[in-house]
Amino acid sequence: MAYNEDLEKRLDYAFKLFPKDIAKEILKKKMFGGLAYLFKGKMTVGIIKENLMVRIVADKIDEIMKMEVVRPMDFAKRPMKEFVYVSSKGYTTEEELQNWIELGLEHARKKLKNTK
Repeated sequence: MAYNEDLEKRLDYAFKLFPKDIAKEILKKKMFGGLAYLFKGKMTVGIIKENLMVRIVADKIDEIMKMEVVRPMDFAKRPMKEFVYVSSKGYTTEEELQNWIELGLEHARKKLKNTK
């Protein structure tokens, strides 16, 4: 299954802008028929076909779901908890894309904190 390679290039570049202690912990992995970016083994954002996939912390998910560019990630025909798809209209600028990455990193950090 193909995914948006231009978005992959944008995400690669965006992650390189983070401080080295964060950037060195990012791993790209093929998942869900697309590509996922993991921080210390925890999924942050990814690409599935033309969609940006983002993991969102539970206390922000309701507000995020109100956005017109967001819909539940329904990969297996059922919404997946704390996962959303963002349409291409939701990441037209680098600042918008960076915001989604920050939300995904927030989710990963929270999961890491809860496992300690």
